[in-house]
Amino acid sequence: MPRVLHVAQSADYGLARFLFDLVGDQVERGWTVGFAGPADAPLPEGADRIAWAASREPHRDVPAESRRLAGIVEAFQPDVVHLHSSKAGLVGRLVLRGRRPTIFQPHAWSFLAVGGATRAAAVMWERAAIRWTEVVVCCSQAEYRQGEEHGIRGRYRVVPNAVDLQRFAVVDRREARERLGLGEGPLVACIGRLSHQKGQDVLLDAWPAVRAAVSTARLVLVGDGPDREALAARAGEGVELVGRQPSVEHWLAAADVVAQPSRYEGLAITVLEAMAAGRSIVATDVEGMAEAIGGGGAIVRPGDVGALGEALVHRLRDPDLAAAEGRAGRERAAHSHDLRTWGDRMAELTLGLVRTP
Repeated sequence: MPRVLHVAQSADYGLARFLFDLVGDQVERGWTVGFAGPADAPLPEGADRIAWAASREPHRDVPAESRRLAGIVEAFQPDVVHLHSSKAGLVGRLVLRGRRPTIFQPHAWSFLAVGGATRAAAVMWERAAIRWTEVVVCCSQAEYRQGEEHGIRGRYRVVPNAVDLQRFAVVDRREARERLGLGEGPLVACIGRLSHQKGQDVLLDAWPAVRAAVSTARLVLVGDGPDREALAARAGEGVELVGRQPSVEHWLAAADVVAQPSRYEGLAITVLEAMAAGRSIVATDVEGMAEAIGGGGAIVRPGDVGALGEALVHRLRDPDLAAAEGRAGRERAAHSHDLRTWGDRMAELTLGLVRTP
């Protein structure tokens, strides 16, 4: 049975769900699984929690973060180290340098979040660090193609993100709204970290046109993050920020349409959850979206305020269309994003890297 160490700088929102599912699957297989990251990360029973504090940005703290992670690796003695997102990918590969089998999973490439010289430096780093990476796991074909197109040449595996279909089984909309204290009327939900990446500001720009066309429409932003104050200051009629919620199942069930106006992604877990909940989705054409959604909703250009608003209005005015797209999304999630199949694929990949003495 292998010893696997997962490393992540943060464990919020979609990444938190991903880590909980992956770590839980490996624990159930009888593996020894550790997680180095935030002390309060939500983890399943049976995993070894090892506090590793790191800043989000690659600043002068990197040497100290590297020393702490090196001590964790030495104490845990993993057979495989699985690094999640850019900061863990940076520090982890500086520490390991190929001395232990290393999986890197971008969860959206770091260079997508920046521009200019910083973007060029991030690409150069990924090209260099690939030599210390046995496998790069991408959650969509689009994410894989991005790596290749930016000259990051290595061994890739595409394992699309997955969702617990039972957890997000279709719930009656009326029941969900009663539970949340919501009334009747057209409802759009946007779930995720309140940040530039997730594009809630673009959604707020589109919302006045939605309200002009559907006067009773409401929008709920579920989540918290660095942009909360700025978004709250801009929220107009029919918009409510409800903060971070312990679970999102009933918010998805309550919605008529789920909006995902991201500027960049790998493959958003929230989109898969909305599909599993049988909800129509309006999302931007960023990495993994069209690939995942198929006929389960509409895809618009990132930052296109007019197209985003029109797509939402079309579905709020045509509940039958939204319902049909929700059913198609649920079928697609069951076919291509089942958590059980995903766990088997991730386990096979990880076991293939364990080195025999």
